[in-house]
Amino acid sequence: MTIGAAPGEIAERILLPGDPLRAKWIAENFLTEVRQFNAIRAMYGFTGLYNGERISVMGTGMGAPSISLYLHELFMDYQVQIAIRIGTCGAIQDEVNVGDLILPMTASTDSGINRRTTGGLDFAPHADFTLLAKAQSLSTKVPVHVGGVASMDMFYDSTDSTERLREHGVLALEMETSALYSLAARKKRRALSILTVTDHLNRDEQMSALAREETLTDMVELSLHTISVTE
Repeated sequence: MTIGAAPGEIAERILLPGDPLRAKWIAENFLTEVRQFNAIRAMYGFTGLYNGERISVMGTGMGAPSISLYLHELFMDYQVQIAIRIGTCGAIQDEVNVGDLILPMTASTDSGINRRTTGGLDFAPHADFTLLAKAQSLSTKVPVHVGGVASMDMFYDSTDSTERLREHGVLALEMETSALYSLAARKKRRALSILTVTDHLNRDEQMSALAREETLTDMVELSLHTISVTE
């Protein structure tokens, strides 16, 4: 196993940032009565209380293989029921701006994982509607877009795939949501991604360091509120 937690140390509800240091920052700044449950490979995991609800947070690394490995253990070995990925993405539609939030309904992908697990089918993974609707209703600080994203294996992609995805209305590119939604569907769990737009790939725009800190805080607060109040 790649997670070193003892039984019962991980809550049924978990936030999943890619960066393990972001998981540590969330635990230190938003949770109370925090206990660390994982440090293997420096993929830090913590459990604490948020508004009286028991919540865990753990890093997942980058890309579909990494998040899939951790999700499988969280779902099957630690009985996690609700998982929300909190991460960043690059917008590819003109109506989406740096600093906006995206709630992905679905996630396209160029990864071969879905086809391997479905015997060659083009399975379309989707968010849990209750989580998505709750997050949308609770978000009041920054503009929110609901639609499709694409989880791509290559961070630096020199092909024309971005243009073809833009033609199909995909809002942004990232690397993990498709794997999250697919594995949640197979394991009959509930999942959502909440993404902050830190770059605009059409306009070559990037979020400043100060704006990144402030906007990521908005995303974390929204994710914590969403995961703690959803029935």
